[in-house]
Amino acid sequence: MVTLILIGVGAGGCSLSRNDAFAKMDDKDVTGSISPTKANAQLPSEGDLAFARNAASDVLTKGDKDASQPWENPETGARGSVTPLAEAYSGEDGRTCRDFLASYVNGATESWLQGAACKGGQGRWEIHSLKPWRKS
Repeated sequence: MVTLILIGVGAGGCSLSRNDAFAKMDDKDVTGSISPTKANAQLPSEGDLAFARNAASDVLTKGDKDASQPWENPETGARGSVTPLAEAYSGEDGRTCRDFLASYVNGATESWLQGAACKGGQGRWEIHSLKPWRKS
């Protein structure tokens, strides 16, 4: 999996657009199995999350079955990729939604984020959750 992500990062570009409708990650998004301890305390900055959210929107818009979208923040050196999971589904409010997994690499730190997005007005994908990945 990591090899595929690294290949995707090297082969792709990044989007510089920003949509303020995207969700922001905060302390309440930490899951029970991953807590902010010293071992994994480095969560993505809001700047890094903006690039990851844009990559998520881009890859979900493309709608390819097995696609991944790399992202990189040139200011911090953080990078990763976003990969949609499973098929789209109908959310509680009837909107089309899709889950995704995003990698986050900054120096020697590597972590994973899980998220969900739904199509909003004008067909744009809006990220409504983004939190540390809960390993099962």
